[in-house]
Amino acid sequence: MNDIKKCAGLLLAAVLIFLPGCGDTVESSGLDTSKDETAASALLQFELPEKGDEIVCINTSMGTLKVMLFPEVAPKAVENFVTHAKEGYYNGLKFYKVQQNKCLYTGDPDGSGTGGKSIFKDEDGRTVTFEDEYSMDLWHFNGALSMVNDGEEDNNGSRFCFVQSSSVSADMLLEMKNIGFPSNVLLKYAGVGGAPWLDTKQVVFAQVYEGLDVLDAIAAVEVDENGVPKENVVITSMSVEKYQG
Repeated sequence: MNDIKKCAGLLLAAVLIFLPGCGDTVESSGLDTSKDETAASALLQFELPEKGDEIVCINTSMGTLKVMLFPEVAPKAVENFVTHAKEGYYNGLKFYKVQQNKCLYTGDPDGSGTGGKSIFKDEDGRTVTFEDEYSMDLWHFNGALSMVNDGEEDNNGSRFCFVQSSSVSADMLLEMKNIGFPSNVLLKYAGVGGAPWLDTKQVVFAQVYEGLDVLDAIAAVEVDENGVPKENVVITSMSVEKYQG
């Protein structure tokens, strides 16, 4: 896992330099989309769950989101999320920060963006954060869920965000291509959008497969200068269910 993290970190570090230069949309990027389309469509996050797989229905004050989980890739993050969901930890929590065309943040019982705890404890029974689980199989595509860690390594608690961005700028895509992003991943970012600057910074553990329109609606609410919605948008409940197909 450490080797994957280091490899991915080297791959993506250069992208961050070009973040301020998000300019034209993908149509002018010059990417050759005639290759790797099959590989792009087969990415783990875009395969529907199999019958009997555990999924989570997230009911919000603006609609329902259905997400599939990736316990084989991010087992601790999934266990943490599912346990919190089953225990009602997230019920009534608001989206404490909304950045349209970037990310929507929630999962903090304090509502400040600084609180929240994981389900894990140390040998003395004290609540602890859990380690990062980076993978080259999961990326911050539009609709991804990832842990929020305040930019600190192995600092995952209960906060998470939804990626809400249907495009990636042409400049960024070209830089990603130049530094060697996997071609199928690059093509998928070009097609569906996302937040590639978060790759190897936050752990992806789930993906919205139904309800992207709800994410878009939440992203469009009026916010103050700090991105806090002027009228609360809340998670009313979560249910862990078996996918029926």
